[in-house]
Amino acid sequence: MLDKDQKEALQVAKELTTKLIEVRSVSQSNIAEVFPAIFNVVYTTILTVSRPETPRRS
Repeated sequence: MLDKDQKEALQVAKELTTKLIEVRSVSQSNIAEVFPAIFNVVYTTILTVSRPETPRRS
């Protein structure tokens, strides 16, 4: 089962991939390698942004 962040990343990755298909940057022949890469970048970004900052010591 996907968690909330994974669902959000999947939705964003789908939308980005759709746009890339529309502008012909992605085709059916390379979607299998492109989509997972897009998902990973989006998901990693979501995790990085949503992770609370740890206080820095001086």
